[in-house]
Amino acid sequence: MPPKAKGQPQRAAVTAPTPPEPQAAQAADDGVMDDYDMPVIIKVKPEDQLSLTPEELEKEVPPRVLYPNNPRAPHNITTYSHKERVFKKDDQVDQCVLHFSMDGQILLRDGPEAQDQAEIQDKKEEEQKLREKEEAVDEDFDPPEDEKEMPVKNPLRNAFNFSERASQTKNPVLRERGWTTEPPPTTGFTDTVTQWSIYDTYINEIEQAKLREQEEKQKQKHTFEEEGEKKKKEGEAPIYSENMRLSVRIMERMVNQNAEDLVYDDFKYWEDLSDEHRDGEGTLLPLWRFSSEKAKRKQVTSIKWNPKYKDLCAVGFGSYEFLRQGTGVICCYSLKNTRSPEYVFNTDAGVCSLDWHPSHPAVLAVGLYDGTVLVYDVRARTKKPIYQSTVRTNKHTDPVWEVRWNNDASSGTLNFFSISSDGRVSNWFLMKNKLESEEVMELKLMSTASTGNEDDETSLAGLAGGLCFDFNRQSEHLFLVGTEEGRIHKCSKAFSGQYLETYEGHTMAVYSVRWNPFHARIFISASADWTVKMWDHLNRLPVMSFDLGQAIGDVAWAPYSSTTFSAITSDGPSHPTSGVVHIYDLSVNRNERICEQKVVKRARLTHVAFNDAEPIIIVGDDRGGVNTLKLSPNLRKGVVRTEATDPNKTDHDLQIDKMEKLLEMVTETKET
Repeated sequence: MPPKAKGQPQRAAVTAPTPPEPQAAQAADDGVMDDYDMPVIIKVKPEDQLSLTPEELEKEVPPRVLYPNNPRAPHNITTYSHKERVFKKDDQVDQCVLHFSMDGQILLRDGPEAQDQAEIQDKKEEEQKLREKEEAVDEDFDPPEDEKEMPVKNPLRNAFNFSERASQTKNPVLRERGWTTEPPPTTGFTDTVTQWSIYDTYINEIEQAKLREQEEKQKQKHTFEEEGEKKKKEGEAPIYSENMRLSVRIMERMVNQNAEDLVYDDFKYWEDLSDEHRDGEGTLLPLWRFSSEKAKRKQVTSIKWNPKYKDLCAVGFGSYEFLRQGTGVICCYSLKNTRSPEYVFNTDAGVCSLDWHPSHPAVLAVGLYDGTVLVYDVRARTKKPIYQSTVRTNKHTDPVWEVRWNNDASSGTLNFFSISSDGRVSNWFLMKNKLESEEVMELKLMSTASTGNEDDETSLAGLAGGLCFDFNRQSEHLFLVGTEEGRIHKCSKAFSGQYLETYEGHTMAVYSVRWNPFHARIFISASADWTVKMWDHLNRLPVMSFDLGQAIGDVAWAPYSSTTFSAITSDGPSHPTSGVVHIYDLSVNRNERICEQKVVKRARLTHVAFNDAEPIIIVGDDRGGVNTLKLSPNLRKGVVRTEATDPNKTDHDLQIDKMEKLLEMVTETKET
């Protein structure tokens, strides 16, 4: 390093306090620098210092200015201009941010605020003195003359260190404030009210309510159609299409049938070979038990097989107990898929009766416990009924115990009949937008001494409660009615004022009455008096009677034989909650049943129904279960043709002959 001149100023601020490095000291010792008096200056360069070129060192650096801008201040504040009546943007941005603010209480003694405060304080003190002066009490007593008369303070002290203090508060000043307003404008109206004015008012309200209902129905139809159009416009995703739904349903049935292949094999091919060694007796083979989560803790109140689709069965769930009423459920089960119901419909009240339409297999009539009748279309996507009776349409006031479609096509419109405990048999017509009812008959009470000539003097006041009815297949105008009093009345659609005949054989309520599917004169009845009776409607006395010894839930004719029927009871007094199925074939044994088998435990059977195509019966219990049973060969004997049989006679004629032969045998037995 070259030596520095003496006149040059020293740069002591660079590295003056830093001791020289050993290399530099060694270089000085070697005689590199001649001036020993000059301070040694060593430039120390930081490791992270940038190395700049001379051109970069001479380049001027622009100044950096710190502006007081708030980066979080909003720049898009908009205010409403009442002058121009528009929203305008405020370009002025408030950059000030207050981090701490506190109101001070220190006043200058000579300031105007301090003087005002002092005046207020003085004014308050003067007012207090005046108030105390006004409230002061004048004391009228002579002052003491000497020290002896001066009062002496009590030197005793309280042992409990008790001190008594009292304070007097200011009484609040009561203020009253009132307003006087102008009375609202009123108009006077006077009118003379008559019966016809009241009637017109009610009629107008009813018409307006009907118009509102029509508008709501139209809105619902429009929304349903719009939803369908939207789904179609969306291209119908394959996973939600109707074809996919059908394919999934078929796949589900195939999986179910593969899982229960043994049961399906028994359903199709099982035959009890031991029937050949029995004397006309048979057995029942349990197949499936249908159940649903929605139908738990409900009783089976009705069972109906579909007239066209023989594997489809509609089951109604409700309750026969008055104190356990709730909502109802309708489940449509299929033999092709026994795991879950095909269709499920919920009702507001318990279901009491069901019936499929014979020509339109998708239409289902329903009777409820609250007296309402419904009509469902199981093909509809919505789960709501397409028709429903209301108070305006004169609905029943008691449970509807049975409904039955009218097979007579002369009426033009679809209609069905219903019977209820309120004593009325009604005919319901399916009009365009509503149900219309027509009263077929009122069930009048009959006295016990009544004879064939029923006069008004022998009839009692009130109506008889109807529990069941059935229409004759050959004579559509004839129908039977079973009542709570134990009587069975034969009625006609043409004569609604009186009964054609009354059959008195039961002593308690008649739960079921059924015409024979082959013979036009024979019908059967089941009652709470533990008996099943067979009748000829031309005779007032029963043809045959069977005492089952237990409460009977239901009875049904077999569709393959004119002399076979089934009834359900409990399993005796020792097992009152077990269900037993009884099957009679009167052509084989007129006195004893040919099958008596217990099919359920811890449950009571409520209804039974034969399948028209397959050799099975279905029974329902009071725990929401539906059981299917297969009949052995001895229980399903139909027409047996021999060489002596006339080939010109049909199977129907042979069934009638078999019943006629039975009637002749019974008549001869009674005469002897």
